[in-house]
Amino acid sequence: MRRFDLSLYLVTDEIRRPGLEDDVIAAVRGGVTLVQLRDKSAPHAVVAEFARRLKARLDEHRVPLILNDRVEVARMIGAAGVHIGTRDMTPAEARQMLGPNAIIGVSVSEAAHLDRFDPADVDYVGIGPVHTTLTKPDHATPIGAEGLARLCAAARLPAVAIGGLTAQDAPAVRAAGAQGLAVVSAILSDGDAEQAARRLRRAWEEAASGDVARPAAE
Repeated sequence: MRRFDLSLYLVTDEIRRPGLEDDVIAAVRGGVTLVQLRDKSAPHAVVAEFARRLKARLDEHRVPLILNDRVEVARMIGAAGVHIGTRDMTPAEARQMLGPNAIIGVSVSEAAHLDRFDPADVDYVGIGPVHTTLTKPDHATPIGAEGLARLCAAARLPAVAIGGLTAQDAPAVRAAGAQGLAVVSAILSDGDAEQAARRLRRAWEEAASGDVARPAAE
């Protein structure tokens, strides 16, 4: 399996948004460690063109690019991997298509989702939403820090938390057992992606030495 760092995981908004590519690179300069390209509506050809260009720039910073759902596009452009939902292609199918070195992540919002895949096919789980978020209006019921802790313990895989998170959530997310914060608007809606990423990364690192009680996992 590939090595990767979930500490500050950026999920993009739609690729048609002006300035997205530059904002992603600015966020990487601020401390983003992994980038997921997510656009549910753009045609494959449009996503592939954007992804290929973004990957070339991320490669200069040694930050992996993974694609949301688009396994064929990921294979086509040589992306580091994919992130798939519970209703998408199975991790086993994605692993067969992309090979043993691909990073494969799976969305999890309840314990039952963990029974739908073989952990041997998965590198990490994205757990959430922790809070309500406008980025994904059809999201599942927020699980809070306690739910995050329960799922982190049950998953037995590296986990990144997602869903309405800000720098203030870093101590609770870290105490719950997650290996990182996944954000969209906390960086891309800030107006200064580099500084927003820097604040989040600093909060995450400072949380490592914080005296925050771990939420109950029972």
